[in-house]
Amino acid sequence: MLRVLAVDDEEPALEELLYLLRADPRIRAAEGATGATDALRRIGAALDAGAAEAAAVDVVFLDIHMAGLTGLDVARLLAGFAEPPLIVFVTAHEDFAVRAFDLKAVDYVLKPVRKERLAEAVRRVAELVGERAPLPAQPTDQIPVERGGVIRFVAVADIAYAEAQGDYARLHTDTGSHLVRIPLSTLEERWRARGFVRIHRRHLVALARIDELRLDAGAMSVRVGDAELAVSRRHSRALRDLLMRQGGR
Repeated sequence: MLRVLAVDDEEPALEELLYLLRADPRIRAAEGATGATDALRRIGAALDAGAAEAAAVDVVFLDIHMAGLTGLDVARLLAGFAEPPLIVFVTAHEDFAVRAFDLKAVDYVLKPVRKERLAEAVRRVAELVGERAPLPAQPTDQIPVERGGVIRFVAVADIAYAEAQGDYARLHTDTGSHLVRIPLSTLEERWRARGFVRIHRRHLVALARIDELRLDAGAMSVRVGDAELAVSRRHSRALRDLLMRQGGR
């Protein structure tokens, strides 16, 4: 049973594609994204979740002509991941077929999409997914961020701490900050194995980037580079124990 992400910046075309995909009994779930930014965010979250999780994506049905990054651009970015989802291009243009298959696309479906042709693409994907050996989930080394319509990837190792801003999180590095549409609680779960610890309802900190632990009149704080961050009472004892264990290694 396949988990699918369909990507098209034209909403009627996206809805039609999702309708056809959801009608196929081999597809367990089909979600839509209306552009490259949304697609990369969802795929990044899916790769972090691992192949066994409900949020995982087995295959991306990807339009080529989109505003901003094209489908070919998205495919090139995904090629940098260790275990990217499979790709099927869905487009009204025949001209990009050679480039699409150079990017290891499973299939190239022309619009308007016929039910029978789409079913053949799903069959090819299902065969390849069935041949894949199960692998343990590994967190990705990078997170996609957008600034001024440009998507770039920030290494998780470069992030000193993350700050909650509603349903978003601001990632702080030595060279600046980046806003991502991911709740801090989600980042806490994803990055726990990478040494990030929650010190406050507003802050998630890379343990290795803590320079000082300060106590002042019973209040605890940490210094991370030039920033001084408060530690809530709820997290203070666990943080102190973690730092003591780290220092004793």
